Amino acid sequence: MSPLYFMLVMIAGFIVYSVIMWLYQRKIVKTLSEDEFRAGYRKAQLIDVREANEFDAGHILGARNIPLSQLKTRMKEIRPDLPVYLYCQSGMRSSRAAQFLYRKGYKDLSQLEGGFKKWSGKIKAKK
Repeated sequence: MSPLYFMLVMIAGFIVYSVIMWLYQRKIVKTLSEDEFRAGYRKAQLIDVREANEFDAGHILGARNIPLSQLKTRMKEIRPDLPVYLYCQSGMRSSRAAQFLYRKGYKDLSQLEGGFKKWSGKIKAKK
């Protein structure tokens, strides 16, 4: 019975942690549909947090590439007084980037729902 009790406690702990993280994420970053994202990204700093090779293969017109792996060293390139629109391939890295920027004092953060793979607007790719 002890291993079963342990497993139930572990599962309950994981569920509680997941709910807390989901609520925290909703507090710090707005997840926008493609239409909402398109309506506001031209007035904001549009940051693609994917790696350079992914960015070169195709990105939203007007985006700057600051990979999540370089965000800590390059965050001075992002102004804290302007809105920041983030996206990655699916939404996971942009969520982590938003959490990092929020802890550093950035408050107006938005991300593209579903990431670049759900984007149907204009894109630019290196040849």
